[in-house]
Amino acid sequence: MAPPTQRASLEAWLHGHGAGFHRAYPPRRVNNFYLDDFDLSTYEENLAGVSSRTKVRFRWYGNSPDEVAGTLELKRKRNRLGWKEHYRVPALRIRDRSWTRIMASLRSQLPLEARVWLDNYPHPTLINQYDRHYYVSRDGLIRVTLDGNQRVFDQRLARNPNLRAATNLPDLLIVEFKASSSDALRLGRAIQGIPIRGGRHSKYVVGLQSMTPGG
Repeated sequence: MAPPTQRASLEAWLHGHGAGFHRAYPPRRVNNFYLDDFDLSTYEENLAGVSSRTKVRFRWYGNSPDEVAGTLELKRKRNRLGWKEHYRVPALRIRDRSWTRIMASLRSQLPLEARVWLDNYPHPTLINQYDRHYYVSRDGLIRVTLDGNQRVFDQRLARNPNLRAATNLPDLLIVEFKASSSDALRLGRAIQGIPIRGGRHSKYVVGLQSMTPGG
């Protein structure tokens, strides 16, 4: 991650990279609402670095929170291996609906194996939004995302989705390199020389901390 003032130098580094990074497709707005239990177990497991854990979120794209097509995503992690499981949701209305109605509609559009995750993590905790730029290497094996202009909205006590009162979140540029496990060595070489400091970053953890006084 880096301050947004470093975007130009990072993009110049990507464009000049030997792997031939180029824009994969146009940027777009990413929206997520995250689900957790009432003890915030997902948050606590992430903080503790539990080796086997899952984040549950619903993701959609674009600027409108009206009726959207999206995906229930399970972001899984087992030791150093991470992957996602996806369940398509054809139409979910976010605006002008209570969370009770949203969750009932979401549940009705999911298969039984996905509904179990809503039982385990029934509580909408936050919505986040950010602008994502996409890059891919010449051979298509390494993908890079640049996320900026992130906003977080606290949902813990909201009857309806709160999309007005954003938290006080630091403005950061989040960079992520992605590749299959078989291309791990290639990925490691590609990251060498990146002009920003690397490290772990969880949007969910940082988002929840921004909702907590002193967090």
